[in-house]
Amino acid sequence: MESTPATRHIRLTSHPGQGPAGAPPIRWGDADPLVRGPIVGTTTNRGQRNVVGTHSGSYGVYRALAVAAGNLTRGHRADLTNTAPTDLVGPYPQWGDAQKIVSIDPWGASVQHVYADYIAQGYDIRPTIAVTKAHIHLPEIKQAIAFQRLRIDGKVLLDDASATVTKIAIEPVWWLPGVAKRFNVGEGELRRALFEETGGMYPELVTRSDIEVFLPPIGGQTLYVFGDVRALADPGITLTARVHDECNGSDVFGSDICTCRPYLTHAIEECIQGAQSAEVGGRGGVGLIAYSRKEGRALGEVTKFLVYNARKRQEGGDRADKYFLRTECVAGVQDMRFQELMPDVLHWLGIRKIHRLVSMSNDKYDAITGSGIEVGERVKIPDDLVPADARVEMEAKIAAGYFTPEGRVPSEQDLSQVKGRALE
Repeated sequence: MESTPATRHIRLTSHPGQGPAGAPPIRWGDADPLVRGPIVGTTTNRGQRNVVGTHSGSYGVYRALAVAAGNLTRGHRADLTNTAPTDLVGPYPQWGDAQKIVSIDPWGASVQHVYADYIAQGYDIRPTIAVTKAHIHLPEIKQAIAFQRLRIDGKVLLDDASATVTKIAIEPVWWLPGVAKRFNVGEGELRRALFEETGGMYPELVTRSDIEVFLPPIGGQTLYVFGDVRALADPGITLTARVHDECNGSDVFGSDICTCRPYLTHAIEECIQGAQSAEVGGRGGVGLIAYSRKEGRALGEVTKFLVYNARKRQEGGDRADKYFLRTECVAGVQDMRFQELMPDVLHWLGIRKIHRLVSMSNDKYDAITGSGIEVGERVKIPDDLVPADARVEMEAKIAAGYFTPEGRVPSEQDLSQVKGRALE
């Protein structure tokens, strides 16, 4: 007999205000959304909660300020009328594989539909994924049209030089046993580190081992799809894609100390061309930009700016051979953009093959291919797009093995050559 929301529940006895029905159980990785169970991060009825943390990531603090200031009624519930996705995504086989997706809720965009019975019973269930349509306008795309690298087709690229996209916003939802396995640590060790490094903000991490899902207070991801979203899951259709980590200074304001915006806009151009038909010089496929909020290599913008100062002021000026050392001296680590969780969103989209990956990062390539997704061509940033002030960064990254298709480790000769070029 098929179970119903009324017959499946667990009691979270440490929560104040425990309701008689308890909280729905979560059986992560089950292909049936009702068996898997909804994600309930409400702060209103604690008896319904089956996760640690709350929705909206770090924006939950702003919600608290709005409540404290009297601008938001405590316990407000979202009216989800007409908020359904503009494009359907999945379900795909990967949604039912607990090894493939551990950091987002595959059913997060369709809670209005799949958990309608729960919502009718009064459960405060909120989407963690939203899908909409939009146009994007970039001066670099206008330039590409002017130089005849792109042609207006009226479908992907419009007369006003804007590109049509499907935009998808995703909030993180972590299944802690799966996250721990990805990082090859014990779940208990992961829980304690999360508890201690957030200043004890989430005591349930260490007191409630039976609650396995965590809504972390971090930024999520935004996807920009050029072409048919459903084509992403067809390995026979050419997919051009870039996984891009946030860099506010470059991406938004055009700071020239790094290659982030040039690489991002180059990838967008490649994605547009990839989605256009052959009649206008396209590849007849689909394009994808996956934008993750991991500012400053997930070290944060303050740390990033401190590192900029340290690099510029050291003896001999900014040098490729000291590039990563300066970061490590300030932050204690070269990079915290661990890519172990990154492929989850690709699996959510049903992707099995990326024909053209616009990235030079071996870490991203290894994470994607290691998760079972095939990668064909890797597209590097054209040399003429690298700002003069960013060449030290590129030299340092390449010397450190940033882009080595053969997977080789750079030699001492490589490093010495880079040092010599940086000092010239």
